[in-house]
Amino acid sequence: MSLFKPVRPWALVVPLMLALLAGCSSDPKFDDAKGDVDKLYADAKEDLNAGSYERAIKALERIEGRAAGTLLAQQALVDMAYAQWRMGERVQAVATLDRFIKVHPSSPAMDYALYLKGLVNFIDNVGILSGISRQNVSERDQQASRDSYQAFRQLVEQFPASKYTPDARLRMDYIVNSLAEYEVHVARYYYRRGAYLAAANRAQQAVRDYQQTPASEEALYILAVSYDRLGLKDLSTDADRVLKKNFPDSRYLKDGVRVPERAWWQFW
Repeated sequence: MSLFKPVRPWALVVPLMLALLAGCSSDPKFDDAKGDVDKLYADAKEDLNAGSYERAIKALERIEGRAAGTLLAQQALVDMAYAQWRMGERVQAVATLDRFIKVHPSSPAMDYALYLKGLVNFIDNVGILSGISRQNVSERDQQASRDSYQAFRQLVEQFPASKYTPDARLRMDYIVNSLAEYEVHVARYYYRRGAYLAAANRAQQAVRDYQQTPASEEALYILAVSYDRLGLKDLSTDADRVLKKNFPDSRYLKDGVRVPERAWWQFW
């Protein structure tokens, strides 16, 4: 069972919007135009629910233009980002959300927009290719994780009472652990290849930036043994002391630097 709750499409308070627009209903032309837009949005929602995202996006683009300045236009824009994400168009989805955040800073859907932006990058980083390649999340470029973390962090700080905040906090913890593992992965890579100074630098960064993560245990070990290989005995002793103090039963003291599972593309 997944730790994370599934995302749900956001919905503005449409009855409020309709009430605000009701004052203009005495104009027959306005009534016709409003009816057309409402019908178009209803069709777009049906397409979204049916997974016909390309058709939904085309309709939502028209709605955003026709209903400019209304809550419906805001809803169309964030629904468009959701549809783009579901189609696998991460870059377009992020661009749409960035536009939403810039143009509608006081929107009642701002918390969802930030959550969805974090989710788009989060899912991109732990997508299907990692399963195919048997490659750990921490072994790939982490920019998507950092972008995801920043969006979730903004959500948590600006909207602590949002219904999306608890899930965002869980994902933030996961991302921090992933970033820490990435630094250790790089340090381990350098250590195995005899680049001990580079290994020490990356291990030190992991220890400094991610002290409370599980990966700090291996980072301290790599730091100690890298300093030892470099002949920096005092620094090696200090790192070893911190490791034994915080992880007295550390398996790295017995097993050394761990060897990862062979990846799918390694035939030798």
